Formats: sequence, structure tokens, C-alpha cells
Amino acid sequence: RCFKETRTMELTKNISLFRHTRALENEIDEFLDKLSQSSLHFKIAVKVYLHDGCTTDFELKLQDVNKMESEADHLRRAIETKLYAQTLIPESRGDVLGLIENLDHLLNLFEGALWAFFIEKPEIPDEYHANYETLTDIAVESVEALVLASRAFFRNIEAVGDHNHKVMFYEKEADKVSTKLKQAIFNSEIDLSRKAHLRNFVELIDNIPDWAEDVADRLAIYAIKRTL
Repeated sequence: RCFKETRTMELTKNISLFRHTRALENEIDEFLDKLSQSSLHFKIAVKVYLHDGCTTDFELKLQDVNKMESEADHLRRAIETKLYAQTLIPESRGDVLGLIENLDHLLNLFEGALWAFFIEKPEIPDEYHANYETLTDIAVESVEALVLASRAFFRNIEAVGDHNHKVMFYEKEADKVSTKLKQAIFNSEIDLSRKAHLRNFVELIDNIPDWAEDVADRLAIYAIKRTL
């Protein structure tokens, strides 16, 4: 009997959080798709800017991210409405809302960083391009790992940690690259005002894995609560 009860508890933990809430499941999936797509558009946009400047191709990627952010906002509001108006998953409602809102902030970080490139048009010396690209790649990898961890939270709670540890790894790697890049900038002979300008863009990119790590920390707590 004890074995049977233990097995039943294990199976319960692995059941999808959604159960019979198919519409909510689809909207959360779509929201996570928008976040993943935004990260990839962001990655391409930064590389286009570094290689060619504020071109039409860059502006098109900015528009893509703007569109993803707007569509994700509509999905977030629809998710919130379903959670409250239809009293869905009441035992996890607060955690789900917190997760979606914090993930939504990543979309704002992507959009805000690209708008800064578009408006301020920083002149980034060629010798720093490789590190800016590396930092961008790592930032996007951190978000991709977080998206996988978030999907696992809803369908396979035991797998959250398998993806969360990668978010932590990428955040630490981003710190190393950003520190190295800022040191190189401030050890150069360019004007102090330009150094500060270039540093700001390092931090705009580095803010992404920093926030991803914060969300992953909260997600780990949400996962623990669901398995108790």
C-alpha cells in the first residue's frame, strides 16, 4: 500500500498543470514562442547593427521584436483573464501570473535595447565587435534555456532544474564577457564620454541574462512549491 501511495504521488507531480485547460495551455505556449522568437530576432538585429549599422535590415528586425512584444502583451492579458475570470488552476495562479509577468519583462528588455541602438546609434569600434556578438549570443542562450525551463514547469516539473542550471551558467559567462569588454573599453584611448556610451550598450545586453537568472531563481521556488 505504501508503495502504491508513493507511486500515486509521483504520478500526480508529473501531471500537466493544465489538465483540462487547453485554451490556457495554448496561449502560454504561444507566449513562450513569442519570447523565443524575440530573442532570435534580437540576436540577428545586433549582429546586423555591428556589421552594417542602422540599416533597413536592422529596422525590420526592430519591427519584428516590436510586433512580438505587442502580441505577447495581448497574450499575457488573455492569460490573466482566464486565470481569474474562469478560476483556472487556483492553487498555482499567483505563481503562473508572476512567471508570465517576469518573462514579459524580457521582451521589454529586447525591445528597449534595440530602440537604444536605433536612437543613439553608438559607434562601436571593430575590435569590440566579437565580444559584443559573444555577449549577445550568451544572452539569447540564457533566454532559450529559460523558455525550456518554463515549458517544463507546466508539463514536466522534474525537468525544470535540467534547464535552470543552464540559465545560471550563461549568466555567469555573460558576466565574464561583459567585464572583459568594459575593461577593454575603459583601457582604450577613446574619449571618456564615448567609453561611457559603449559601456551602456554592454549593460543593455548584459541585463538580459541577469534578468533571466532572476526569473529562473523564482521559477525554481515555484517548482518546489508544486512538488510539496
